[in-house]
This record gives sequence, structure tokens and C-alpha cells, in this order.
Amino acid sequence: MSGSMLRYFAGGNTAKGFYNLYDSNLFGIERVLLLSGKSQSEKADVVQRLLNKWRDSEIAFEVIHNSANPEQLEGFIIRDLGFAIIDGDHPRVLGDYVGLEWETIDLDQLASIKQHENYEDDINDLKEKIANHYKKAYDAYETALRVHDDWEGIYIRQMDFDQANKVTNDLISKLFQEDEIQTDKESRILRRFLGAATPEGPVDFVDNITEGLTKRFFLKGRAGTGKSTLLKKVVAEAEKHRYDLEIYHCGFDPGSLDMVLVRELGWAVFDSTAPHEYFPSLPNDEVIDMYELTVAPGTDETYAEEIAVIEAKYREQMRLGKLHLAEVKKYQDELETVYAKITDRTHIETIYNELEQLLGQIIEEE
Repeated sequence: MSGSMLRYFAGGNTAKGFYNLYDSNLFGIERVLLLSGKSQSEKADVVQRLLNKWRDSEIAFEVIHNSANPEQLEGFIIRDLGFAIIDGDHPRVLGDYVGLEWETIDLDQLASIKQHENYEDDINDLKEKIANHYKKAYDAYETALRVHDDWEGIYIRQMDFDQANKVTNDLISKLFQEDEIQTDKESRILRRFLGAATPEGPVDFVDNITEGLTKRFFLKGRAGTGKSTLLKKVVAEAEKHRYDLEIYHCGFDPGSLDMVLVRELGWAVFDSTAPHEYFPSLPNDEVIDMYELTVAPGTDETYAEEIAVIEAKYREQMRLGKLHLAEVKKYQDELETVYAKITDRTHIETIYNELEQLLGQIIEEE
């Protein structure tokens, strides 16, 4: 019997720039190995090979994907063993909860550092282009967020807040029906991204994250119809009941929430609108349409022209953001080609073998 693999993003390219939630997921992990090195591909390859080695075991992995290249992995966590290995280089910010058994594994070596000088101009040029396109992507997403605020404003002005509160309270009653407040533990809160803006467009892991749950609530509605507010109130109630929480932030606006999940109770509530639009496919799936339930009838029709103009502006900025992320990937791929010329594969293999042996020992001791 093979173990589970929970997949998510812990960092994302957002309207607030690169936003990181790594420390939330590494909190309490005793042994953390931070991979360091110039090449992203080499670090990702080490992580992938270690994962492949034990993927058919009964171990439960949390697999962290790279928002700049979602096919690549940044690391994984084996929470039951208190172990993690992750790319620890910029722009990731790691270390608020650094433990005694955290250590850095440097994949670079003296030979490559010396050869690096021969390609210094090419490397610096590519790094400058990458940084420039990241900035342009973040500027586009920031502009898109301001446009999105105008979009939300239309529906907020037409919203029945008393009805929105009633919908929220009814859902909370259903989620925690006849449940006594737990007092024997504090909530463990893990913050992640449901999806991410990537060079390929929006990517999410909704099906993977919700696999095995008995109940899923699909929040529908337009921008500004209170989906994130509802989710924040569900979070507050779950904390009051001291349940462990997985909170998935919006990959576009990290201040908003896209999903709240309590595995102890077997349910998830999530924003099921574009760019992560899903529809019921399981017997206990349920839709909650905030537009139908809380917004004045005919709002779409009354403001159709204004909405169309705003939506077009928003989609253009999102298109530009994706275009610049694609340029980032193009130049990062070129940079990886340069690094491949100066990489000592023998050195990498030695480190990989040591890591494989170390992880094997940790697994056997459990």
C-alpha cells in the first residue's frame, strides 16, 4: 500500500510580489535540510529523486511545487517523521522557526565557483532579465488587483449583508453541528496556496487537496460577494473549536482566502470560481451561490457594460503577468544551461547518495 501525496504551493507570484508561506508549514518540523545552490534544476532534481525513491512506500508526503515552474518541486515534508527538505535560496524566506537540527546542504563546489567567473557576464545578464520580468509581472498583477477592486465594488453595493451573514451562519451551524468545544489542544494552522500564477497560467491542486474528504462545499459567486469573508469566519469558528486547520490563500491576492479545510471533520469549503472553477462530482458535494443568495437580482444585467469594461482591463493585466512569467522561465532555462556547463555531477551524486542514506535511516528508525 502506497502512502499519500498532498500537493500545494508554499510561495507564489502575486499582486503583492513574491509571497511566501514556507514557515507556516515548517513550524514544528525538527529536521529540515535547506538545499542551496545556483541551479534550481539541480536542487529540484535531488528532491524529485528522493521522492521517487520512497513514493511507493506508506509514507505520507507533502509535496511543494515551484510556482515559477510547476513541474519542478521545491521540496517535500514528511510531517509524521518531523523531516523536510526544501530549496532554501532566494526568494524564499525561511527561518523564523529554525530548529537545532536545521542545516544547509550546498550543492555548489569550488570547481564550479572558479568556472563561474568565465560566464559571469552571461549569468549577470540573464539574472537582470529575470529580475526585470518578475517586476513587470508583479506590476501587472498589482494593476489587475486595483481593477479587481472596482469589479468587486459593483457587487458590494448591491449586496444584502444581513442575508450574507445568514448564509454564513447557516453554513457554520452545518459544519459544526452539535459539536462541543474541544479543550485539550490548540489549533494547528497550516497556511498554503490553493493555486498559483505560473508561466503556464493558473495551476491548482484542488482535486488532490480535497481527495478523501466526505463533504465539499463549492462557493460560487461574483467578485466581492463575500466568499473570502465567509471563509475567514469559518476559520475563526474552527479555531474556537480548536480543530487543526489547512488554510489556502489566494494565489493572486494573498490577503484573501480560497479554501478552508478541517480533515478531522472531513470537509472543505472553497472558492470554486475562475481560475479554479470546479463543479460537484461527488455525492456529498454542495454548492453555495453567494450571487444568487445575497445580491440584488438583475445586477449582472444592469451593470453589464461597466462589468465588461472592467473585466477586459483585468484580463489584459493578467495576460501581461503570465507573459512576463513566461519570459522569466525562458531566461531561467537559459541560465540553467549555463550552470549545466560548470556543474560537477560527481559532487551532486555524492550529496544525493548521502541524502538518500540519511533519509533511509530516518525512515527505518521510525
